Order: sequence, then structure tokens, then C-alpha cells
Amino acid sequence: MTQRVLTGITTTGTPHLGNYVGAIRPAIAASRELGVESFFFLADYHALIKCDDPARIARSRLEIAATWLAAGLDTERVTFYAQSDIPEITELNWLLTCVTAKGQMNRAHAYKASVDANVAKDEDPDANITMGLYCYPILMAADILMFNAHRVPVGRDQIQHIEMARDVAMRFNHLYGGGKDLFVLPEAEIEDAVATLPGLDGRKMSKSYDNTVPLFEGGPKALQHAVARIVTDSKLPGEPKDPEGAHLVTLFDAFADAAQREAFRADLRAGLAWGEAKQRLVDLIEAHVGPMRARYAELVAHPEQIEAVLQAGADKARARATPFLKELRHAVGLRRMVASAAVEAKTGPAHKAELAVFKQYREADGQFYFKLTTAHGDLLLQSQAFAEGRVAGGWVKRFKTEGAAPLAEAPVSLAEGVSREAVEAALAALQAHEAEEQAAKASKAAQA
Repeated sequence: MTQRVLTGITTTGTPHLGNYVGAIRPAIAASRELGVESFFFLADYHALIKCDDPARIARSRLEIAATWLAAGLDTERVTFYAQSDIPEITELNWLLTCVTAKGQMNRAHAYKASVDANVAKDEDPDANITMGLYCYPILMAADILMFNAHRVPVGRDQIQHIEMARDVAMRFNHLYGGGKDLFVLPEAEIEDAVATLPGLDGRKMSKSYDNTVPLFEGGPKALQHAVARIVTDSKLPGEPKDPEGAHLVTLFDAFADAAQREAFRADLRAGLAWGEAKQRLVDLIEAHVGPMRARYAELVAHPEQIEAVLQAGADKARARATPFLKELRHAVGLRRMVASAAVEAKTGPAHKAELAVFKQYREADGQFYFKLTTAHGDLLLQSQAFAEGRVAGGWVKRFKTEGAAPLAEAPVSLAEGVSREAVEAALAALQAHEAEEQAAKASKAAQA
């Protein structure tokens, strides 16, 4: 079975080397596996929770999209889109909000951490906490459930959000599924095995620590400057050096093959100078990211190319999202009035005047047809052409006496925008009415 895997990328910064090794490279490699259908999206609505600088949001969207494309994301194979280009996600967000318990949101880690920080500062518990932060898990659930992802690669700090998405999906299925699971229950795919690169000071590479190595930003000079700042021990050239635990060696390993790793370690033990070792690291990284940097620069210089890719991805995503949301709207009762009238038609004699109507007719081509309309003339069902009128009449008779049973085999099509459920309800009402008429006739005949 094909596994749908969904990955969101928050657009609030510029990717660095740690992002590439820890997230971008492995995710792209995983997207090439057989039996995997991958969805990658720019989580730009989520970014608004963390950042209120429009220029930074816009720049980050551009840089992150360009980075993933330059790194080799195959947009013919995957679906790559911006969250803000899929309006169905925000509508689903509201449907899910209406079935999510407030108490569950009170227990969300990010919200609780913000409350605790405020209390520690002797401030109002909800000071500076927006509804975006508070409802973040619901929007994340909408991202996942919109495409019924089976797996969502996340760090351990995000496991709670996947569990919340499962809870919300189960509640929605129970309330509105009618015995059918509208949503797949997603599984968190924990990324424990993913490499975590050390920064210049040995701590985890992070912009929060100001210890990052740039991926593309600043070009080769910026890479050279950053690597030169990597902290090493004080051993002089010619003195043996222990490669185990050296941050520079860990960075080297992230880009080297087995033979290169072995040779690098041997040279360090033989007294290779740290300065020369750093230059080897620069050369190795540059050989890997240099070609990608050229592609990145081209994309950033032509943002319209990125936009075209994202719009094509949005079209692919919406081809799934639009009909699915239509199904969800129908499930919760947000249905076309045609459907509502058809459902009401089966509730009793008081509604007989609202019964759907079969009409048989012959066109100028000499062919015979029939159609089913509401009492007000709105089309529900249209037949194909028949060479003989009696064949068309036979189908109409079957529908009146058997209800919706013949639908699967009948040469008919639903009118645009009309659900199968609406047609089935209309046919069931006609079948009940026909049965009542036959029973009444039989009763009169018996009395006579």
C-alpha cells in the first residue's frame, strides 16, 4: 500500500548546514523511496504565529522554497506547495476546531510553556499569548488530515501534536463518519536517527546559539569564515590529535564517504594541523553544496520560477483537497439545498408535493432520454441516450419500484454539484411513495 508522508517547513528563517544535513537531505532521499507519496509544504500560516515581520516572512518563504528545490526536491514526484495557497486547509481547520475540546488545547506543550514563563515573571498567565499559538495544534491537524497522511516525520517535541491530530480525527469520524472513517489516523515518525550537527562551539547548530555554518548564504567566503571559527583543542601542527569527539570531524563525516573519513582520521592522528583540517572540510562541503548554491542563486534571482512551481503544486494538492472537503462539508450537514429538499421528501405525506420527478422525452436526434429533477425543476440525474422509448421507461419503472438499488448499473450520471446521497434520498422517497400508491390501489380493489 502506498504510504502518504507529509512534511511541513516553517518559514521564519534561512536554512543553515544543520538544517540541510538533519532535515532537508534525508527528507528528499526518503521521498525517492518506492511506495511513498510525499507532500512537502511551506508552513507559512504557522510562521505568522512566531513572526510578525512581513518582510522576514516573505524573504524566508523565498529562501526556503529555493533551498529545497536547489537541494534536489523532485516536484514531479512529490507535491510541493505553500500552505497559504490551499484555502481548504483553513476551512478544515474550522471544522476540526468545532470538535476539539478546549481542555485538550489547555494541555498543549507550547501553550503551557508560555503560561509557565508568564507566571514565573509574575505576569498575567495569558500575557502576549495569541489564539494562533493556542490553536496551533488544530491547524497542524488540518495540514495532516487534509491529505490523510499516514506518516508525519517529527522530532520528539512534536509527538503531542500528532497524538492530538489522531484524537481530533477519531472524534470527527465518530460524530460524522456514519460508520466510515473519513480521516486516516496519522502516525508520528520519530527522527531519532537523523544526524544532528554540532555548531561552531560544539553545541547543537542553531541560530539561537549564533553558532551556525551557512548553507548558501554569503557564498564560499561565508563558508570559509564560519569553518575557521570552529572550536578545536590547542594542539600544534605535527602533534597527534584525537578525532573522536572533535566537532570538526563530526561535520566532516556528514559529507564524507567511508574512505574519506578513514583517511581524515588517520591524518589527524599523524599530526595534521587544525588549519589544514579546516580547509579540507571547506573543500569537502563546497564540493557538495557549490553546485546547489548556483541553482539556489538562480532561483532567488527569479522568484517567478519558484512561484510557478508552488502554484503547480497547489493545483495538485487542491485536486485532492477540494473534493475531499466537499465530502466533509456534506458529512457535517453543510449540503446543497437540493440535497436537503430531497432528504425532506421522504419524511411523510406532508412532503409528497416535494417529491422528485422523472421526465421522459425524445430529442431531435431521435434518441430517447429520461431525467430526474427536484419538484422545483433542478436536475438531479440524467440518462444516456436509448434507441427505444420502452428501454428508457423500463429504467424509470425500476427506479420507482426499487429506489436507489439500480444506480450502480444504470446508464445515468449525476448532475454537476449533486451528491450521490441526495439522489439516493430522492429515489428512496419516490420508492416509498410508489409503494404507498400501490398499497392504496390494492386496498381499494379489495374493498370493491
